[in-house]
Amino acid sequence: MRLLIASALTALALVAVPGAAKEKLSPEAQLDKMLEGRVAGEPQSCIPLSATNSTIIDGTALVYRVGNTLWVNRPRSGAETLDEDDILVTRTSGSQLCSLDSVQLYDRSGHMWRGFVSLDQFVPYRKAKSAQLD
Repeated sequence: MRLLIASALTALALVAVPGAAKEKLSPEAQLDKMLEGRVAGEPQSCIPLSATNSTIIDGTALVYRVGNTLWVNRPRSGAETLDEDDILVTRTSGSQLCSLDSVQLYDRSGHMWRGFVSLDQFVPYRKAKSAQLD
């Protein structure tokens, strides 16, 4: 019985240790981790909308995945309002997302309009050649 109580107390002590919880990365560190092993290419004005998957980096950037390429867009304005819980609503006139487009932000829980960002150039990040050979 004493062994059981001692084991329970040890387990509780381990849970209560400050810093034991996984620390949340800063937005720039999250972006760096996402781009690890990738090399930046020439910025482009537009990317195809087909098969895009987007990720919001809080207060920093939008990352669009098209195939194996990650396209990073650091908005010209409004980036500070980006929140990973936002829903992105993009209105464009064609089959591409371009640096002239704006993206509206809606709160995921209340579906309330929160603002918008004005996009800038899209920087492609592709896996480095040596990493592709592995």
